[in-house]
Amino acid sequence: MRQHHRTLRLLGSLLLVAMGASATGAAPAQAAPPTPLDLVVPAPASVTPGATPYRITRGTRIRVDDSRESRRVGEYLAGILRPSTGYRLPVTDGGAGGIRLRLSKGSFGPEGYRLDSGGKGVTITAAAPAGLFHGVQTLRQLLPAAVEKDSVQPGPWLVAGGTIKDTPRYGWRGAMLDVSRHFFTVDQVKRYIDQLALYKINKLHLHLSDDQGWRIAIDSWPRLAAHGGSTQVGGGPGGHYTKADYKEIVRYATSRYLEVVPEIDMPGHTNAALASYAELNCDGVAPPLYTGTEVGFSSLCVNKEITYDFVDDVIRELAALTPGKYLHIGGDEAHSTSHADYVKFMDRVQPLVAKYGKTVIGWHQLTGATPAKGALAQYWGLDDTSAAEKEQVAAAARNGTGVILSPADRIYLDMKYTADTPLGLDWAGLVEVKRSYDWDPGNYLPGAPASAIRGVEAPLWSETLTKSDDIEYMAFPRLPGVAELGWSPAATHDWDAYKVRLAAQAERWAALGIDFYRSPQVPWPAA
Repeated sequence: MRQHHRTLRLLGSLLLVAMGASATGAAPAQAAPPTPLDLVVPAPASVTPGATPYRITRGTRIRVDDSRESRRVGEYLAGILRPSTGYRLPVTDGGAGGIRLRLSKGSFGPEGYRLDSGGKGVTITAAAPAGLFHGVQTLRQLLPAAVEKDSVQPGPWLVAGGTIKDTPRYGWRGAMLDVSRHFFTVDQVKRYIDQLALYKINKLHLHLSDDQGWRIAIDSWPRLAAHGGSTQVGGGPGGHYTKADYKEIVRYATSRYLEVVPEIDMPGHTNAALASYAELNCDGVAPPLYTGTEVGFSSLCVNKEITYDFVDDVIRELAALTPGKYLHIGGDEAHSTSHADYVKFMDRVQPLVAKYGKTVIGWHQLTGATPAKGALAQYWGLDDTSAAEKEQVAAAARNGTGVILSPADRIYLDMKYTADTPLGLDWAGLVEVKRSYDWDPGNYLPGAPASAIRGVEAPLWSETLTKSDDIEYMAFPRLPGVAELGWSPAATHDWDAYKVRLAAQAERWAALGIDFYRSPQVPWPAA
């Protein structure tokens, strides 16, 4: 087997030589200069260019600390670099030179890092494994886009010299995927996770239940998944995650340093549950399954005690599967629930989340009730949402409720780019790339203290999306801008500079097989 590997490496070397020279024996074309340190998305907090770049070669090693976490990140990096470079890139303990991943106490915070590059090597230093991982994402972007391909490429593999010091502006940099309107498989979710990780997104919010489908197995209420998950928008077969499936999504997200935030939307958006169990309806009659796209017509029966037995069971089982801190209880568009019943419901349900060791998140309508201590409200209003509704959220923020910003006419990734966009909706307006980027989370919500803003999250609702290409077309190129709003200092936010850095991502997306919208607002390189 060793001889076989040596032979393959020799063939790879000969192939590279052949690719680097012309048929007439001329020398290879001069290598392109390395990617500048400040061409990264999200923009780093601090960049100091240096003189000498580092070149990854056949002799390069990936050196890690004597810790399982460092080795895991090192193996992840090797897994990216080996197919395209054709190099062995062994992951070894300690030593000097090469690519070094180093955990060290410092002012990096839980996700920050420092990247130092020079002629002798690249060192990524962080206080925690998540910081090392984010530093690796930056290193990927400093290498030629061809590094993302799964076959041997000609190189050379140069990393610009200098230093990057980087810590995130916000601790919450999220993306929501709606798997209820249309169901997406475990592998499709994993693919999206990898794309999120490239831009240092650290929360994956899974919208697991809605009128059109219930997507997670609950042992104590088995018809939720078996019946409630059996269809989707347009009447397709639907689907659901077994508990093993969900654990695999959580495991994979954790390996990319994303925390999974599950959502069970209630008391509205519950037709799939109501269709599965007649006793959850006030009249005791189960409605038919629903495959349309209207909202606001369904509600759990607030005055039935079995409703809270049901909610307790669902939260208990879901919390047991979810190692993260948060559990999202929805709470939006409960148009069939009176205000008094809504308040009563939230007063009963929020303590159940705490009972099972989780922190409540709700859509911002939760602030119309009494948010639990430590709760987070996810704001999805528009620029022209009424001042009264904005003030309700801001008042809760002043009273200690944290706010995640997801303004629908800015960062709902399912909104059409233009009237001609073949996918998506337009109820919140048309959202081109500049509009999704060109706002400041720190001063977006009048009256909310800056300290209450936990970060940003880009929801992607799936009424019109059925496959991974659809997800990617709507997420790219807007998602990286949301990631930058969450990660980068406000002082770095500048559309004219950002669109140039964004354009440079196109070649990387092509190498990764990511479909994307070629917005005319962005100076893309020639196709």
